[in-house]
Amino acid sequence: MITAIVFVKADVARIPEVAEAIAALEGVSEVYSVTGQIDLIALVRVKNHDDVANVVADRLNKIDGVAETETHIAFRAYSRHDLEAAFSLGAE
Repeated sequence: MITAIVFVKADVARIPEVAEAIAALEGVSEVYSVTGQIDLIALVRVKNHDDVANVVADRLNKIDGVAETETHIAFRAYSRHDLEAAFSLGAE
């Protein structure tokens, strides 16, 4: 599984609509509205690099209101949730 983090600059007047359109794309697991230099962060989780290109270059970038994107591919995930799941013995 490949995870890509996509920074999106969007037309400010259309951020909610752009976020909803991105979230509706197959392969996009989450979209966050954020502060700072970018407007949205989309998490793309797909099987291979060709699928990243399909989601980001072929579909996400073509959504009306998307001005610019910057894509980062994750190498590894480090989170408390992941570590707890890895060492869990199944006890609740």
